[in-house]
Amino acid sequence: MLTAFLSHKDCELHDMGGGHPESPLRIAAIRDYLMERQLWDVLNHIDAPKIDKKHLYRVHSRDYVDSIYRRFPSKKMQSLGEDMVANQYTLDAALRSAGAVCKAIDLVLSGDANNAFCSVRPPGHHAEKSRAMGFCVFSNVAVGAAYAIHKHALTRVAILDFDVHHGNGTENILQYDERVLFCSSFQYPFYPFVIPDQTRSNIVHTPMHAGTCSQEFRQWISETWLPKLRAFSPQLILISAGFDAHQADPLADVFLDERDYGWITDEINSVAQASCAGCIVSSLEGGYDLTALSRSVYQHIKSLAGV
Repeated sequence: MLTAFLSHKDCELHDMGGGHPESPLRIAAIRDYLMERQLWDVLNHIDAPKIDKKHLYRVHSRDYVDSIYRRFPSKKMQSLGEDMVANQYTLDAALRSAGAVCKAIDLVLSGDANNAFCSVRPPGHHAEKSRAMGFCVFSNVAVGAAYAIHKHALTRVAILDFDVHHGNGTENILQYDERVLFCSSFQYPFYPFVIPDQTRSNIVHTPMHAGTCSQEFRQWISETWLPKLRAFSPQLILISAGFDAHQADPLADVFLDERDYGWITDEINSVAQASCAGCIVSSLEGGYDLTALSRSVYQHIKSLAGV
């Protein structure tokens, strides 16, 4: 299968400060490992474009988006919100992160790619309608879902979030849109320390206790996500691909390994092939141990590419 790989050098210029776990080294580690394992040359490499502001307005408040733009250009390090520090390159990186998802959607829905992975940062799934938080500026996957609905007239878009932290921003923005199915697995209780709403028919929560292992994770995904996903029959699947539930990750207490990311991608692929000709767009969220991250992304992309 032809898998598009979208990234941009601007995503490596965004820097939250020395020693911060969400560092430019994450992108480099992924690239280096894909090259080492000879998967890099199998992929179709595309520069992530900057997104137009009008697409951000669909999911974020106009006041919030404009307030972020007003902060730049600035050569000073600055706080944009809870756990979100910016340097002079952050806005460009954030625009390309959201732009990558939308460009990837165009590619897979036009048939120019079977699926796509966006190796971008800052991540997005904690950014809410009117605030930055959790290393995130714009809600990249939520922007992509709204883009697919409005530009491509889709009526059923699934978002699958297997980051170890709850995708509160994605849910905050899209929870009342029945055209979107949102499935999120996360360690609980844990950051962002919110109690997810369990009453929405288009929201599937899979909370995991500290110490959750591979067997439990696979069972819960099989029982909670997959039946709902098959019944929804999505026209497009978006993945918030966080790899911080890996047992080596320093920011969580769940004990998955890289094989679990290959497994869940295989399961998602199976549903996608049956419902939407395999149309999947995956975007990087968390994952902060560089070795675990690179190996997990490798398993994820290897499954997407059918290697």
